[in-house]
Amino acid sequence: MANVLRTEKRAAVVAALVEGNSIRATCRMTGVAKNTVTRLLVELGEACSEFQNETLRGLPCRRLRLEVDEIWGFCYAKAKNVPAEKRGQFGYGDVWTFTAIDAETKLVPCWLVGSRDAGCATEFMQDLAGRLANRVQLTTDGHSMYVSAVEDTFGAGIDYAQLVKIYGSDPEAEKRYSPAVCIGCKPAVVQGDPDPFAISTSYVERSNLTMRMSMRRLTRLTNAFSKKVENLAAAVSLNFMHYNFVRPHRSLRTEKDNRVTPAMAAGIARRPWSIAEIVGLLGSRS
Repeated sequence: MANVLRTEKRAAVVAALVEGNSIRATCRMTGVAKNTVTRLLVELGEACSEFQNETLRGLPCRRLRLEVDEIWGFCYAKAKNVPAEKRGQFGYGDVWTFTAIDAETKLVPCWLVGSRDAGCATEFMQDLAGRLANRVQLTTDGHSMYVSAVEDTFGAGIDYAQLVKIYGSDPEAEKRYSPAVCIGCKPAVVQGDPDPFAISTSYVERSNLTMRMSMRRLTRLTNAFSKKVENLAAAVSLNFMHYNFVRPHRSLRTEKDNRVTPAMAAGIARRPWSIAEIVGLLGSRS
């Protein structure tokens, strides 16, 4: 792959992808063939996953906010259109992306593309726990799978609360595309002694919107959905590499530096990366 395209051309392809363009739109913008763009996405996504898996360790995060409900996507086809012989197989129909975010540095330390069940929730929590240096306060939504996942992973070593949303109905809302109306939230302490003023999922819900805007395959009502779950996982890894290391976060600006990335705020990087440096991860793989 590295010998097919120049670094500048590969950087142009990556820049188009991380700004929310589809594969075909990226091809039109860069003049690169569709299969070449797809191969670059998969190979670079794997490289980004490996790099962040090794680098995002021993994180000094103090507060984490976790929400999963809105990170829904699908692969191959929507669940109702999956052929009978493929139903029940992971990667066909509904696919969920678990994410966590540090409320202070805005760093996304880990993610998991999987099923919305207790098994994947536990796997995700175990991955998260292995990256933290300190006891944290964790907030999730009210899904029951998180209670056992957090208990099995952290035991008593966490301050954990759920934020349960209460939904109502709007009789004037357009039914097909309008979400249910949230009429309130009820915090519930599950473990430890969480700060009641820090029980929130606002940051990760905003991060969810960033994901949908930055990855065309997660845009609602799109025809640019992933045909293979491996491609979705690669796109997610590339997206978070760009989000953590390249893209300055507006809320992290200081008087001395208005270009601060989440990785810089977490003490992992000293300056924003360039997209060409992300592309350079391909050369560092054995």
